[in-house]
Amino acid sequence: MSSAGLVVRGENPFRGRDPDYRTIPADTKPEELLVSHISINFDRTGFQEDWNVVFPLDRLNELAADGVIGSVAQTHYSFMGATDPVQMEPYARALAGHLKHDQVDAAILSPV
Repeated sequence: MSSAGLVVRGENPFRGRDPDYRTIPADTKPEELLVSHISINFDRTGFQEDWNVVFPLDRLNELAADGVIGSVAQTHYSFMGATDPVQMEPYARALAGHLKHDQVDAAILSPV
């Protein structure tokens, strides 16, 4: 889970401080992922050099391949940072339900 406002190219980008989330399939390639965060104070340099800075999917896949973790989820999620947590709560609760349904044991929160 990331707070970088990530979205798969061609999908609905975040607009301002949208409180909902976007889904990112596990087979998404780095060139298919966009940062829709629009603040002039948001430095995209790290993301442009290595997407694992904000979305460590490659590192998770390596850990799974090495047997350090059991597996990697088929769906990942991104929220827009700097959004009012009160407005995000119903979406976070819904997402928690999806994670529970998918029997996710742990989540990595990548704050940006």
